[in-house]
Amino acid sequence: MYYHDRRLQYPVRVDTPNPQFARMLQQAIGGVEGEIRVAMQYFFQAWGNRAPTTKYRDLLLNTATEELGHIEMLATAVALNLETAPSSAQEEGATDSIVGAVMGGGNAKHAIEGIIHKNLLSSGMAAMPIDSDGVPFNMSHIYASGNAAADMFCNVAAESTGRVLAVRLFNATEDPGMKDMLRFLIARDTMHQQQWLAALEDMGGLRAALPIPNSFPQSEENQEHNHDFFVTSLDGSFPEGRWTDGETFDGKGEFSVFRAQPLGEEPVLGPARPDGGAQTEQIGG
Repeated sequence: MYYHDRRLQYPVRVDTPNPQFARMLQQAIGGVEGEIRVAMQYFFQAWGNRAPTTKYRDLLLNTATEELGHIEMLATAVALNLETAPSSAQEEGATDSIVGAVMGGGNAKHAIEGIIHKNLLSSGMAAMPIDSDGVPFNMSHIYASGNAAADMFCNVAAESTGRVLAVRLFNATEDPGMKDMLRFLIARDTMHQQQWLAALEDMGGLRAALPIPNSFPQSEENQEHNHDFFVTSLDGSFPEGRWTDGETFDGKGEFSVFRAQPLGEEPVLGPARPDGGAQTEQIGG
């Protein structure tokens, strides 16, 4: 059950409408780093969460619902950057090959390849579930594994790339209203990174969580190479770091270096099937 309030989660104000910035904002809505992605990721992680306690499910549901509010904020920002653009901005945009094709009556099918076409023609100057190139969001970047710890690591990555995008958008605009909105979204990304890490700590931290899944007995895995850094350079050189020496993060071993070499034999496949459309020479005698 979800409830909606007509008021926005945080004020959205556009002082100087900018259709090109509207295009950039679409990445934060429907891009791989965007709010649709994290909202759907957290929802599906929550809906599939199985555990004796519901606190991780509830944590995910609260944040997923919050992210819906972020989509609404960004959609409003896109609409304001397009809908209230003064005629002077439209005239200036006519010099741009993309905007000009829309506003000047050019051949949109051949001249337009991105979001301005979709925003101005397909949605009546409103936001759409697409990225900044006009590619629809297709849910292919939703990670919900059914493993709570694995999902939390995915969530940290999602919030990290989302914060990178929000910072880039902040640096790309001089509009005071847009900067204020982005300051809020950046702050929420900061919190979400922290809360997913806190959830991992609540599960026992890295020592308890790793390796994922921790329910699989490590005695069943290969014991010779489960903490080796494989060196694949021809001259044997390798990047020395925390991953090549010292205790592993799960506290169950020591990092070491292994100069990679073939451990198996050359693969030999049988002849091709007679009904597989292969050449006669492949089928054999």
